[in-house]
Amino acid sequence: MKLSANLSMLYTELPFLKRFTAARRDGFRAVEIQFPYDTPIADIRRALMDNDQRCVLINVPAGDLMDGGEGLASVPRKTAEYAAAVVECLAYARGLNVPSVNVLPGRCFQPERREEYLATFKKNLVVTANSLAPFGITTTFEAINRFDMPDFLLSTGREMLAIMAELEHPSIKAQFDIYHMARMGVDVPGFLKRHARRIGHIQFADMPGRNEPGTGRLRFREIFGVIAASDYEGWVGAEYRPSMATPATMGWLRELQEWHPQALEA
Repeated sequence: MKLSANLSMLYTELPFLKRFTAARRDGFRAVEIQFPYDTPIADIRRALMDNDQRCVLINVPAGDLMDGGEGLASVPRKTAEYAAAVVECLAYARGLNVPSVNVLPGRCFQPERREEYLATFKKNLVVTANSLAPFGITTTFEAINRFDMPDFLLSTGREMLAIMAELEHPSIKAQFDIYHMARMGVDVPGFLKRHARRIGHIQFADMPGRNEPGTGRLRFREIFGVIAASDYEGWVGAEYRPSMATPATMGWLRELQEWHPQALEA
């Protein structure tokens, strides 16, 4: 089991480029960044090198998604814009030696058009995977719970499994967000045991508040134990909202290291 720190969610009390050092101070030798595109590749690369870290995940640009819009990946009229986003993402992924790239399906505000949006998303997902695979980069995609994003195109693990079964693309895997799937009532340990090989990246936060482990109802000792014992070979990203200054929320990490000392190895 290999841990990474999501620098878009953690250490936000600091300017972006100073978060790398803060994460390294807490022991993280791997980081992930949701949308790194406002910072030059060279600056991020320097921060990684200075702290002996690697970046293990970025997202394809998602347009207006984070501002409440549809996003790009599933919108029929935005296929050209999405293709340009993949080109930009590939430049960052190659420049930072990122092994996995995540695609956010986005929102569909018109239920009667859901199948059209879903078809567009699947086509774009294959285009993305075909663009990234020659460089050894895995393409992941994720479902987000209906409570936080009611109109999000995908919201369950079952939907992700169905898409992978239909596409049968060797470079496409699920990004399994423990928080989002727990909110949807998914049996997290059971899903991880059954489908570890279909998962390309894991993220976690406690539930229901999306804060650090120990602030909610999830049994992370059990969940982390399942991951460590499974066939899953990818990264496990801390993507939570710290309830206080980020370093003060690392009690879960110290506890994890007591029984899994390899968790912070890169």
